[in-house]
Amino acid sequence: MNTKSSTFLSTFVFLTLLVSCRKTISDHRVENGFTLHLIHRDSPLSPFYNSSITQSNRLINAFHRSFSRASFFKKSSLVTPNTIRSDISPIPGEYIMKLSIGTPPVEIVAIADTGSDLTWTQCEPCVNCFEQSSPLFDSKKSSTYKTAGCDTKECTSIGSSSCVKGNVCEYQMSYGDQSYTIGDLAFDKFTFPSTNSSENVAIPNVAFGCGHHNGGTFNNHTSGIIGLGGGDVSIINQLDKEINGKFSYCLISFPLASPISNVTSHINFGSSAIVSGPDVVSTPLIKKEPSTFYYLNLEGVSIGNKTLKFKSSKVSSGGEEGNIIIDSGTTLTLLPNDFYSSLESTLVDSISATRKEDPSGTFRLCYESKNGTIDAPTIITHFTNADLELSPSSTFAQIEEGLVCLTIVPADEIAIFGNLAQGNFLIGYDLVANKISFKPADCTKY
Repeated sequence: MNTKSSTFLSTFVFLTLLVSCRKTISDHRVENGFTLHLIHRDSPLSPFYNSSITQSNRLINAFHRSFSRASFFKKSSLVTPNTIRSDISPIPGEYIMKLSIGTPPVEIVAIADTGSDLTWTQCEPCVNCFEQSSPLFDSKKSSTYKTAGCDTKECTSIGSSSCVKGNVCEYQMSYGDQSYTIGDLAFDKFTFPSTNSSENVAIPNVAFGCGHHNGGTFNNHTSGIIGLGGGDVSIINQLDKEINGKFSYCLISFPLASPISNVTSHINFGSSAIVSGPDVVSTPLIKKEPSTFYYLNLEGVSIGNKTLKFKSSKVSSGGEEGNIIIDSGTTLTLLPNDFYSSLESTLVDSISATRKEDPSGTFRLCYESKNGTIDAPTIITHFTNADLELSPSSTFAQIEEGLVCLTIVPADEIAIFGNLAQGNFLIGYDLVANKISFKPADCTKY
């Protein structure tokens, strides 16, 4: 063998070993899970960020978004182009994530949504698109992009698809506030910018929506939605082999304070998402329709030493489990009107601070406060097999100087355990074992 041939062979063997080594590292990294930034919409790192908005306005805006979110849960449905509207303004989510699609990878900034299944982004050519801060994804420039056929399980699982363009699955998806996206269901490589590894995690053939007609409330810089719901086509179920149905998050509460840092919350996948320790409590995930939403069973709420049994004439709870939705995209905790009334009157009887009206008319129960806090009784939510003591800062928030208000509010026909109440907990979802686990935590350290 001559020198040139020997050099070529050595180079070939080296490159083969390098590729093999990189693949092994990649596989090992997925086996050990991965972690991503979870950015609150009011963070300086968010495209939604507006430095001129006051703390009071942030919370009031979150209040209104919470009720828009409630309508999203109550009315989530399918649309046809004839029913499309584009003049609604609520935003259906509070946290955003970054990931990349395609080869070469193109970054998208999208709403991370535990109340949605389909992941989608705006795509070229865009017949009707809303403003976004990053370039549109162009499928023609991705060597790993391919459209989904009409007979694929992903197409049939969406339930809102058609085949007007031959054997290309066209999806049509709308949300409770009449936002919508219409486009091609497709597969491509997804690259996740892991924060707990020196390299990104790349996973091929992930189904997503390539939206060519999009409108409604998604007109504030993000490019679409990352579906973290419980349905078949969600990211969680699509990556089941890689993450085994496990994800967790720990939400920091700084958006309600002055945004003085770039600290982010985090979301974990796979083995990185396992929540363990002596102080962990777990409650069953209740399977109901639609399978997208994560239902828990709320048995009652304690105010100090008094426990109120959960009951509502509007929310089915008599013998039927799954009476409350846990959702990262809703800021406030919403309880049915009749049960909320009992909770509020019990709090009023237990608090000696001076009650005040909210000047904005937004919050029902507010008190005068000189230092942003009041002497309120401990509030504990009793889920099946899991009692959670809520942080005082998450239940009574200062909405303006000298005024704190209860962040639990009444709602019609629906109960949602919102992200303020979830603050200071590491929360793990296990879709295989059908449970959610809670661990008290300082989320600035996760």
